[in-house]
Amino acid sequence: MKPIIIVVGARPNFMKMAPLYRYLESNNLPLILVHTGQHYDKNMSGVFFDELGLPKPDIYLGVGSASHAKQTAQIMVGFEEICEENEPSIVVVAGDVNSTIACALVSSKMNIPVAHVEAGLRSFDMEMPEEINRILTDRISNLLFTPSLDADKNLINEGAKKSSIKLVGNIMIDSLLNNIERAKKSRIHNELNLVKGEYATITLHRPSNVDYEDVFSGIIKAFEIIGNEIPIIFPVHPRTSNMISKYGFEDRINQIPNFQVIKPQGYLDFLALIKHSKVVLTDSGGLQEETTALGIPCITIRKNTERPITVTEGTNTIVGSKTENIVKEWVNISKNKNKKGNIPELWDGKTAERIGRNIIEYLEKH
Repeated sequence: MKPIIIVVGARPNFMKMAPLYRYLESNNLPLILVHTGQHYDKNMSGVFFDELGLPKPDIYLGVGSASHAKQTAQIMVGFEEICEENEPSIVVVAGDVNSTIACALVSSKMNIPVAHVEAGLRSFDMEMPEEINRILTDRISNLLFTPSLDADKNLINEGAKKSSIKLVGNIMIDSLLNNIERAKKSRIHNELNLVKGEYATITLHRPSNVDYEDVFSGIIKAFEIIGNEIPIIFPVHPRTSNMISKYGFEDRINQIPNFQVIKPQGYLDFLALIKHSKVVLTDSGGLQEETTALGIPCITIRKNTERPITVTEGTNTIVGSKTENIVKEWVNISKNKNKKGNIPELWDGKTAERIGRNIIEYLEKH
């Protein structure tokens, strides 16, 4: 049997592909794990392989950081050679990063079937590079694995074949449920001198938030206000760290009471941080889902989300980037007036199994 290529490139991909890799491996299918190297340092990449149980990649492209065009092009050139050499039966991509569209595009043009994990999500904001990646990847994929009914509807509205759409649930939650017990052993709270349930966790990395000085300044102002009321932990993304230095925000951040800037954390330590936060403030997509699964209030610092189920059913509130809106929602949470939320359907830890069975069935038919 020809091998199945599984592509990872950025931190969110590792959480999505780890449970699927293990399921396919348990069925004795030939697998090739390709890491494009889009995220490449130890804390953004290497430690995740160790903690999530992913093996060392069979092939590492090592593209590193670059503009969207250069990064996508470099991945395409390298991945085409991989496909020519290995002749895969199917290529599995996940999410919405540049690695996703690059490998999907190469595969499609080589008439290799593509399976897209986390298909159909839409923010309806074409200024987001990820939205372009999502739409294009879905258009050229043969199997569309969706996490929720709204994703199915989006694909149908765009003309996707109903037979290609498979509602399987949220694979991020597989990794969360698989590792929640292990995360209890984390020493992160002792190391940071944190009281569980009495601190806020922040992540921030989107260009729309950190690349514009006035926008970023307004967000920091909200942190200054919130930081007077609760300790804040800020695992800072390399991009965000660079912009803090560029705009000279170090002094402002250093003056916020009980505000700790720390390096990006491994999966288990970060999961422990999120699980015991009073609130999470973020512009991440995956964190909106993880907080909903854990029942933690989430303030999303964006004007939209491709994961609306976290708002309609979960614990997530979209507030944009204005200082007053961020602080207003924090006040609600501090007074326990936030919505409590529910765990959506099929967020049960069995998504990888459903995806794996569909891939096996597809390959048997083709």
